[in-house]
Amino acid sequence: MGVYVVMSKLTQEGRKTLKGRPERLKEVNREITRMGAKVIDQYALLGRYDFMTILEAGENETVAKIMVALGSRGTLETATISAIPVEEFLEALKEE
Repeated sequence: MGVYVVMSKLTQEGRKTLKGRPERLKEVNREITRMGAKVIDQYALLGRYDFMTILEAGENETVAKIMVALGSRGTLETATISAIPVEEFLEALKEE
């Protein structure tokens, strides 16, 4: 399974939704699970982004599809980064 770091920033509409319905955040996490990824961890942030979510998924295409689906709602913007566990990265270096 691949690991993905999703940095998300709420739009004005997203802030209104979350303020009125804070439980929406957990509902979206359940939607992500139904779309084929698993939320491993999540943090609210101060600064450029509002949330950092760590996902696990079988392939890039699944995560891309999820990010398009979520972004199309107009409530958030995302930046997604594929993450490699350090031990796997070090093993790959040894294979050269």
